Amino acid sequence: MRRVAKLSAACIATAALALTATACGSTSSDNDKSSSSGSGDGKGIKIGLAFDVGGRGDHSFNDSAARGTDKASKEFGGSVKDLTAKSTDTPADREQRLTDLADAGYNPIVAVGYAYATSVEKVAAKYPKTSFGIVDSVVQAKNADSITFTEEQGSYLAGVAAALKTKAKHVGFIGGVDVPLIKKFEAGYAQGVQDTNPKIKVDVQYLSHGSDTSGFASPDKGKEAAQGMLDNGADIVYSAAGSSGNGAIEAVNGKKGAWAIGVDSDQYNIPGLAKYKSSILTSVVKNVDVGVYDFIKSVHDGKPLTGNNVYSLAKDGVSLATSGGFIADIQPKLDDAKKKIVDGSVKVKTTP
Repeated sequence: MRRVAKLSAACIATAALALTATACGSTSSDNDKSSSSGSGDGKGIKIGLAFDVGGRGDHSFNDSAARGTDKASKEFGGSVKDLTAKSTDTPADREQRLTDLADAGYNPIVAVGYAYATSVEKVAAKYPKTSFGIVDSVVQAKNADSITFTEEQGSYLAGVAAALKTKAKHVGFIGGVDVPLIKKFEAGYAQGVQDTNPKIKVDVQYLSHGSDTSGFASPDKGKEAAQGMLDNGADIVYSAAGSSGNGAIEAVNGKKGAWAIGVDSDQYNIPGLAKYKSSILTSVVKNVDVGVYDFIKSVHDGKPLTGNNVYSLAKDGVSLATSGGFIADIQPKLDDAKKKIVDGSVKVKTTP
């Protein structure tokens, strides 16, 4: 039986939540930001990139999308136009951002995050000759590529690692926003822990709820939540919370013997987190860069991807980072867990 201690009422399943598949989040800024890169000579592919709040520099989700876009731009000799959402954005604001890119002739256009789903559907219908990609949501549009991932599978492996590494038999999970996608992270992690050792306690806390995306953009809240878990006896904390997770990593770094588990990017190798790297056990890497690159390449090749393209553990769409060598001693057990997921003998839940 699962023994999952809920630290927050936010952990109660929100069945009536209007949001569908959602993204892992990003950093926040109240200033809508724009930048351009590339040759700027009007030749090659023109890529429009609509970030979620914070854009480049979140050390996690948005940065992964940026890596894929930059790789494609460099390879195909194109240019990139970045536009970044504000934390106070409405769906109309996001729709206008995509429209501005389409009007300016950018094709393809990549929307980073679930919050763009409705906007992509509307704008794609108005610009049928433009190819749209959206990360972490499935949209109904003939000219759109839905780039989705099996976050729960990568998180399951993180749960196995946590269960094998915890000395306190007590671990934690911090979710940025209480929405369906982040529930996938929680579900996989808790299942991995419990399947490995059902006696381990799992604390869960969410930082914000529903349409309030501040939980993806509040390192102070992440730090406070992680500190509370550490004070409560946990010695490993996994955060799926955008830049809020940076605060959680900072808190963990302050406690001897505690470990943090990163998300989306291999956070051990992120320069901005270098001073905490000795405390980052591993990261659940979500290869948003691969999905974004594949989409842009398909447009460049004249065969745009459409429909829902799922990046799974079997396809290396998600993985567990090995940087630092901290999980080398348990790698055989992690490999065995991965094999069971890939061959179907272990079914990972998508809801807690």
